[in-house]
Amino acid sequence: MSENKELQDLAVNTIRFLSADGVQKANSGHPGLPMGTAAIAFTIWTRHLRHNPKNPKWPNRDRFILSGGHGSMQLYSLLHLTGYDLSLDDLKNFRQWGSRTPGHPEYGVTPGVETTTGPLGQGFANGVGMAIAEAHLAAEFNRPGHTVIDHFTYALVTDGDLMEGISAEAASLAGHLKLGKLIYLYDDNRITIDGSTDLAFTEDRGKRFEAYGWQVQYVADGNDVDAIDAAIQAAKTDPRPSLIVCRTHIGFGLPTRQDTSKAHGEPPGDEELNGAKQKLGWPLEPRFYVPEDVLALFRQAVERGEALESHWQDSLKAFEQAHPDLATELNRRLKGVLPAGWEEALPVFPADAKGMATRAASGKVINALAAKIPELVGGSADLAPSNNTWINGSPAFQADTPEGRNFHFGVRELGMAGIVNGMAVHGGVIPYGATFLVFTDYARPSIRLSALSHIPSIWVMTHDSIGLGEDGPTHQPVEHLVSLRAIPNLVVLRPADANETTEAWRVAISRRNGPTLLALTRQAVPTLDRTRLAPASGLSRGAYVLADLGGSLPEIILMASGSEVSLVLQAAYTLATEGRSVRVVSMPSWALFDVQTQSYRDQVLPPSAELRIAVEAGVTQGWDRWVGPKGKIIGINHYGASAPAQTIYDQFGLSVKAILETAHGLLGMGE
Repeated sequence: MSENKELQDLAVNTIRFLSADGVQKANSGHPGLPMGTAAIAFTIWTRHLRHNPKNPKWPNRDRFILSGGHGSMQLYSLLHLTGYDLSLDDLKNFRQWGSRTPGHPEYGVTPGVETTTGPLGQGFANGVGMAIAEAHLAAEFNRPGHTVIDHFTYALVTDGDLMEGISAEAASLAGHLKLGKLIYLYDDNRITIDGSTDLAFTEDRGKRFEAYGWQVQYVADGNDVDAIDAAIQAAKTDPRPSLIVCRTHIGFGLPTRQDTSKAHGEPPGDEELNGAKQKLGWPLEPRFYVPEDVLALFRQAVERGEALESHWQDSLKAFEQAHPDLATELNRRLKGVLPAGWEEALPVFPADAKGMATRAASGKVINALAAKIPELVGGSADLAPSNNTWINGSPAFQADTPEGRNFHFGVRELGMAGIVNGMAVHGGVIPYGATFLVFTDYARPSIRLSALSHIPSIWVMTHDSIGLGEDGPTHQPVEHLVSLRAIPNLVVLRPADANETTEAWRVAISRRNGPTLLALTRQAVPTLDRTRLAPASGLSRGAYVLADLGGSLPEIILMASGSEVSLVLQAAYTLATEGRSVRVVSMPSWALFDVQTQSYRDQVLPPSAELRIAVEAGVTQGWDRWVGPKGKIIGINHYGASAPAQTIYDQFGLSVKAILETAHGLLGMGE
């Protein structure tokens, strides 16, 4: 797009003051970033971004991420100006109840918002995931003369983004992978909430990114549209990811607040805002003013976007004629439709008293599914042999093998999680990320955002308890299950055996409205005999009656998750031989059980059966809801120890003997 300098300046100021007016009307928000980076945003959105405002989900669109999500009014202004389904009234309703313009951009709330940002660095990592997904799909489907996947990922990143550790993790991997379709523009305003970046952030950021393997360019004036344009053009031709360092001024135009921390996160006030408008030649009234010629300039994005998508559709038709099978497969993946009959691939494991670790069962399920679901991709934070996440027969995703389905994320749990979320929201792939359960502490912010944003990421977390053994308490999760269960919309599944692990994967693959986390054992657990017990498909309801022993009306209910299910089952058999009526309940997911009907929950846990014992190798918090006032909980409200797993279980009272003693006490049996 070409425009005269006067109209260009007018358009840049429109972004600036639409954003500032929104913050001022809400009396809440962050004017500094939108005012300081308006020229950067203008350059990306009018000269480079390939998108269709009338179809925000066009698969081959460029992605734009506002990683500094606090500057959300800028993104909302751009979406409105370029013709997305976001009205001026929506902008005036910024940060209000029921608004489509929340305080930070939220995926799924506002048309055109590609991912949830605000916690700094998350958008940075999400963009890396989007670029990975683009590169993988391009390698899978593009053919000579038929380029059907070809788009860039842009992001506006801030000092805060670059300070966060997640960005360092993601940038390091992006440089290694040579993600040349990744272009980040850095709002180098050198101001944080505390004051100057000199207080805590003095390394040479450009050299740091050069060391990561990025192309680094510098724009001396962040208001120089032509210089920014030229840098983006150069970035597009470089095989490396690109960082364009733009020297900006936070709160540009504010008479007393420009280049100060006061510009960051509070409304400027009428006097300061009007002073900026006078300084930059902008009318004081009306607020939310959009000149007609500026709106016409921005709205060219509608016609241009429709033409871009139409041209892509023509390319797709030519691709369909040349490669019909590939085109059918691409169309299925982009629509997010699972392959017909995929569930037939799910393995069934024979009963085995020795059994296997659920992490090992998970590895077998992954490979069975991978043969049927080619979009299933994933990897581990340098723990693939322990997590059992490798897809056999496929290479690793690397710069020279982007068709690979396995990912070496390196020892970068948080970066991995942010990248997996980016891959998931991009579409066309079903990604998983893996590490030890204890290291969800390092990944938690991204896991939380996957739940908040209803992103269907799959988290494979092994070594789920003190069963880890000799590595000791630093690696033995005890508080993690209850902590993760506290995250709304995250389904935590702790399967009891190999067949419940199969069913856990069935849930994870089927569930497209939020993330699923599998908590899996290091140690072997018996593969239960389903000819004598209820089928493992009961896992999908969160909890189910595994067995009723000694009668259908239970005197006592023994419930557990994961590896402790086999313990309560053994105890139940003993109680039954003692003449007691016992129900055994496998409870792999509180979240799934909680959404069942009250009728079903009462069938599994009859209110009349008040004597209950819950057993889990973790903190007991939360189990009281299920055991009731007369029940008992056997767990671990302290850290673990370094010793063989069986020794630790025995020493900490997680044993058949301890369960029986507790049951006898509840039943008044004595010794």
